Amino acid sequence: MEITLNYGRRGLVLALPDDLGIHLIEKKTMPVLADPKAALENALTEPFAANSLQKEAKSQNTACILICDITRPVPNGLILEPVIKELIRAGMEPGNITVLVATGLHRPNLDDELRELIGNDWVLNTVKVQNHYAKKDEDHVFLGMSQSGGKILLDRRFVEADLKIVTGLVEPHFMAGYSGGRKVIVPGICHKNTIGHIHTATFLENPKAANCILKGNPLHEEQLDIVARLGKVLCVNVVIDEKRRPCFFSYGEIRESHLKAVKYIRAYTEIPLTKKYRTVITSGAGYPLDSTYYQTVKGMVGAMDALAPGGRMFIASACSEGIGSDDFIDAQRRLVQMGPEAFLASLLPKARADIDEWQTEMQVKAMRAGGIYLFTEGLGDQDHELTGVNRVMDLSAEVSAWVNEIEDREVVVIPEGPYVIPRPAAACGVS
Repeated sequence: MEITLNYGRRGLVLALPDDLGIHLIEKKTMPVLADPKAALENALTEPFAANSLQKEAKSQNTACILICDITRPVPNGLILEPVIKELIRAGMEPGNITVLVATGLHRPNLDDELRELIGNDWVLNTVKVQNHYAKKDEDHVFLGMSQSGGKILLDRRFVEADLKIVTGLVEPHFMAGYSGGRKVIVPGICHKNTIGHIHTATFLENPKAANCILKGNPLHEEQLDIVARLGKVLCVNVVIDEKRRPCFFSYGEIRESHLKAVKYIRAYTEIPLTKKYRTVITSGAGYPLDSTYYQTVKGMVGAMDALAPGGRMFIASACSEGIGSDDFIDAQRRLVQMGPEAFLASLLPKARADIDEWQTEMQVKAMRAGGIYLFTEGLGDQDHELTGVNRVMDLSAEVSAWVNEIEDREVVVIPEGPYVIPRPAAACGVS
């Protein structure tokens, strides 16, 4: 039996014994848009809680359009040109339009990578395209204190633009419930101190700071509070299928348009489970998300609700760019040296998280669920030691040996990783 996991750019074929009871967790078949460009253009004229984009742009002098960074497979090449042309038709000068890459604390996307990200030479040649730098104090504006007492510092290019537009991909997110919408602003264009505040254990150890949960999610609610300080913000959301083809667009006021996209995708991405399993196989979602071990943690957290106590989760991730940032490497080193319980205890008193240690905190959540076994071709011996999880050299052989050992041949396989979330049946589509 062969199953292809999302892995790097090419996928990974997993050969499993024919007598296994395979429970394949995939999105239900999503209706693909026959003409995505026409569907997007139509969405821009049929908004949720806003005017058409062209009407919103009338008599506005400047615009800033946020896009996700290279870690998200957003079809920017399709989205940006129609959006920008609507602004120009409304009378805005191209030189007054900025596309800003909402990097959060990720590295900037430059040169050939920026061209790949934008996916449209007309856009690159027509408007300004720039990166957000969370560590540059002078790039940020103070907007007061958030509802939880954190300083709100956002990129001034977006704050000071007459017209504020967000674009984003709506998919499950392991902290904020769902990505897209408000998340492209918070943390996408926040100062490092604001990002550190919203990623403390105070937020992340709340059981509702999890995949597919919006109601009562403290991170989601903090994001909404911060975004509300900006006044009107417009948003173009997209939902894609497992082959990354557009299936749905929503445009309008940022909160309402985001909720419409979430409502659409829930039926496809939340998969009800009535029991847990001792063997779970998943992925880091393939390129671009699985380029680093940092992002691989999302696959672990996404699958953990399917894992029975004492079980093993096997995850395949290319990690072609290595572990991740130096800050994340430092956090992983502390995890390995201290152990999961002591590492988590060291985070609980903090008013501001150290950069990227929150990803290690999320890994600890997955480690509580069971043993984690990583297959990757991108990490050497020293890097692998920093993962804090078990190493797998031959994924098919390791899975076969494990099911033989436990004499339980039921196996859950999640080829798409964190883009599909197994959940208790009663929770699907309701929170």
